[in-house]
Amino acid sequence: MKEEQFQSKNSGNQTSPLREGLGEAHVLSLYELNQMVGEVISISMPDDYWVEAELSEAREVRGHCYMELVQKDLFGNTPVARASAKCWKSTWMQIRPRFERVTGQQLHAGMKVMLKVTADFHAAYGFSWIVNDIDPTYTMGDMARRRLEIVNQLRQEGVFDLQKELEIPMFAQRIAVVSSENAAGYGDFCNQLADNEYGFVFRTRLFPAIMQGEQVEQSVIAALNAINEEIDDFDVVVIIRGGGATADLSGFDTLALAENVANFPLPIITGIGHDRDESVLDMVSHTRVKTPTAAAAFLIDHLAEVDTIIDNCLSDIVACVNRRMEMERMRLERLSGKIPLMFSLVKSQQTARLDAFSARLSASCKEQLLRAAHQVDVLEAGIPSAAMQRMMVERHRIDMMEQRAKALDPHLLLKRGYSITMHEGKVVRDASGLKAGDEIETRLEKGRVKSVVKN
Repeated sequence: MKEEQFQSKNSGNQTSPLREGLGEAHVLSLYELNQMVGEVISISMPDDYWVEAELSEAREVRGHCYMELVQKDLFGNTPVARASAKCWKSTWMQIRPRFERVTGQQLHAGMKVMLKVTADFHAAYGFSWIVNDIDPTYTMGDMARRRLEIVNQLRQEGVFDLQKELEIPMFAQRIAVVSSENAAGYGDFCNQLADNEYGFVFRTRLFPAIMQGEQVEQSVIAALNAINEEIDDFDVVVIIRGGGATADLSGFDTLALAENVANFPLPIITGIGHDRDESVLDMVSHTRVKTPTAAAAFLIDHLAEVDTIIDNCLSDIVACVNRRMEMERMRLERLSGKIPLMFSLVKSQQTARLDAFSARLSASCKEQLLRAAHQVDVLEAGIPSAAMQRMMVERHRIDMMEQRAKALDPHLLLKRGYSITMHEGKVVRDASGLKAGDEIETRLEKGRVKSVVKN
């Protein structure tokens, strides 16, 4: 029984003037024409049909699910067929839980589905397919096929196992977290790290991302790019999702996101809640765990293993030192027994060496003293001649200076006819330095003349 019907008892009895002029046998109202089409469809297509299609749109309105179906060209994305489909509330409330439980996803655009439909043509709303059932196993097979295609592409690119080749640092305590800020799983992750039984200290920093829906790919890639800009500040990356349903996780099965994770230079740990299937993101990551708390436990256990290794190394070092100390103690005991004999031998040897050094030192001192005395005698013999030569040089130098001093005697200049003008006891070299009324004195070869400056 259809959920929506449109009835109009009087519509078929209304006759337009144009219809009267052309004759009733040749003209139909739109309602009558649609009624005829509906009757033809109901008679010729009375059964249910299973149909394969791709969803170009899926939306829920007042409990009903409205879908737009499309079939694309095998060699491209050009649509070759389109149709509308509806699933009424009474049927949708039964189909939806089973579909999401089996596939782990909600209906969304781009999903391949197999629908059981009945043809329906409504006089007022036109043609549509009425969905009576959905086969979730078909969608599961398509999802598996898409994941396999992505995995094969990653293997061809040679990046599928790149994360597995990375090593988690021994002291992985600086954690970059990609998660929804309000997710319960993020809080559980941080609390478990903070309250670990060993007292380890972890430093976490959240890079918020959308972890459900169609925006997962772009959001997580943006968070990874932000981490890459500060990559030296972190040891590992953790991508976690918790506190929600397992539906609508197709965003983690995309080629672009898988390539970004596979090529990321830090080890990436995933805990996005896939209990049943392993996503492509899980496959290419360094380590995959089920839940955020499991990711925290993995990091704590890793650090605990390192702590155990350090303790074992410490024990090995202590044991090695003890063995070496025991060996050296025994060696010292053996040597201590030889010390008296060795000391006597060494004392005799050193005494002989000291005597030899003393004799050599005495002879060397005598030889040096003889050489020094000879040098003193040589220098003493050369002193008189050197002194006489020095005195002659200095006497000549004094004579030359005396001649230069005589040449500069002012009296000689006066004898040549020059005069010297003085003011206040100082020689006048520049007339501009004098003013009217100043008394000046002019010195000549014979006598002095005093004058007064007028202008």
